[in-house]
Amino acid sequence: MLDEAKRRRKAAKLISVVEHFLGRDAGLTGLTVADIGCSAGFIADELAAAGAARTIGVDIDVPGLRAAHQRFAPRVGFVCADGERLPFADGSVDVIVFNHIYEHVVDPDAVIAELHRILAPTGVLYLALGNVYGIIEPHYRLPFLSYLPYPLADRYVRATGRADHYHERYRSRSGLARMTSAFTVWDYTFSLLAEPSRFAGDADVPAAVGRLPLPVLRALGPIIPTFLWVATKHDTPPAGAALVSPPELVHRGPGEGAVGIRA
Repeated sequence: MLDEAKRRRKAAKLISVVEHFLGRDAGLTGLTVADIGCSAGFIADELAAAGAARTIGVDIDVPGLRAAHQRFAPRVGFVCADGERLPFADGSVDVIVFNHIYEHVVDPDAVIAELHRILAPTGVLYLALGNVYGIIEPHYRLPFLSYLPYPLADRYVRATGRADHYHERYRSRSGLARMTSAFTVWDYTFSLLAEPSRFAGDADVPAAVGRLPLPVLRALGPIIPTFLWVATKHDTPPAGAALVSPPELVHRGPGEGAVGIRA
């Protein structure tokens, strides 16, 4: 979370995904954007630099927020708040970033419900979601850690000297689909893997993976470590240009039908 260069690369990737979904070529100009779980504020700062009219970083880490405020205010506003009780009006945020956060919170379903509440009718929610079946657990760099029952996972991290307990709680793709069932969700995972340079993902996609044929990439889908999804309240399709691997519909939510997106 404190690797500034890496966080800014992630910001470039997620901004390019959001831009494609919205069919924009002018960044986030004119939009209200919130980074939920902003940590040191590097991604929030990049969101502001992409032209957002208002950028808010939200976290519960008071020292981290204080440091982020000292460095990035007033371009970015920072708020200490619980993800289950966000201090935003209904439908007031155009773009929400929820980047590798769900596995850390006590009740991710409640947080997702709160994100649904604050998302604008024409807004988008960017989701980077870890997969329980990713082979290497990203926080402890241990193989198959997230596959284990929690008591065994605790023993594993203690035996390797990485931690006293394993706190992260990952879900499968089907579990994540259930978690986001109030939204219509589009999957950009293979879009990025097929064209990493198109989405500023060259640094995150190993060269060997980028050279694999698309059918092989799809065959590896069950163990892909991270899913990249874009969610909306309504049945709104991606508005960007054609891709080698177009975004795939994960599911449609119970919204009120298709609406135009804010360009």
